Amino acid sequence: MKEIVIISGKGGTGKTSVAAALAFVAEKSLMADCDVDAADMHLILKPDHKQAQDFYSGLKAEIDPAKCSFCGLCKEVCRFNAIQIKHGVFEVDFLACEGCGYCFEVCPVGAISLPQQNVGQSFISNTKLGASLVHARLGIGADNSGKLVAKVKKDAKRIAGEDGLEYVLVDGSPGIGCPVISSLSGANLVVFVTEPSLSGLSDLKRVWELTKRFGIHGVCVINKADLNSGVSSQIREFLGREGIGVIAEIPYDEDFSRAITQGQSLVEYDPQKWKPIFAKIWEQIKKELS
Repeated sequence: MKEIVIISGKGGTGKTSVAAALAFVAEKSLMADCDVDAADMHLILKPDHKQAQDFYSGLKAEIDPAKCSFCGLCKEVCRFNAIQIKHGVFEVDFLACEGCGYCFEVCPVGAISLPQQNVGQSFISNTKLGASLVHARLGIGADNSGKLVAKVKKDAKRIAGEDGLEYVLVDGSPGIGCPVISSLSGANLVVFVTEPSLSGLSDLKRVWELTKRFGIHGVCVINKADLNSGVSSQIREFLGREGIGVIAEIPYDEDFSRAITQGQSLVEYDPQKWKPIFAKIWEQIKKELS
C-alpha cells in the first residue's frame, strides 16, 4: 500500500481541488482528509458519515466549588492565569488552561479534576465516488490536531488494507504545523501544490525543508502557472536544485472556483477537459512511486 500526501505551504493554491480531482481518477484508492482544522473535502465528495466517533485527547482542569476550600493555591501556581475568581468561586478559563496538572497536584482537598477532553470527531464515510473517505472535525479552539490527523491516517490505512486497496490519498493541511507533520509521517510520496507568487515560493521552500527531514521524495504541481512567469521560473529553478520533479503546470482557470461553488471536482465539472489532465498527473505519480 502506498500513501501519497498532497500539501501546500500556504492556503489558496488549489491543493484540495487537485486532491479531489485525483480521487476521481485514482484507481484502487481511498481519500483521507487530514486538514482537520478546516476540512472541506466533504463539500466535494458528499460523504454519508456512516461511522462517527468522538475523539478524546488532552486534559483540562475543572474545579468542584462544593469541595473547594478557597485556599487559592491553584490560582497561585497557574502560570497560564487560567484560574480566576468569578461570582465568588474559583473557575477555570477553558481556553487558557493548558492541562499541565499543577493545580491538581497542589490542591489540598481534591477539588480539582483533570478530565480528558472531547476535542472533535472522526468519520468513516461512503462517498459519491463509491470509495471511502476518512475525515475528521476538530472542535473550535481545540488542541491536538496532530493526534487527530494520526487517527485519520491510521483508520485510512486499516480500511485500505481490509479492502485490498493500493493507494491512500491524503489531503493535508496548508502550512508546516503539527497537522502537516502528522500527515507526512509514513508517507511514500509528497505532492506539493504551489502557485507563482512570492508567498507561494517562500512557503514551498519552508514545507520542502520540513519534508526533507522525513526523507520523503517530492514532486510538484504548479497551479496558475501563467499568472507570473518570473516567479514560475524561480519556482522551477528551486525545484530543479532540490531534485523535485514538476509533474504538471496548470494555467489559471476559473473552473477551479466554479467547480467548488457547485460542490464538484474539476473532473465532474468538465470531464472532457479535466479528466485527461488529471489522469496524466496520476500516471506520473504512479511512476514516481515505482
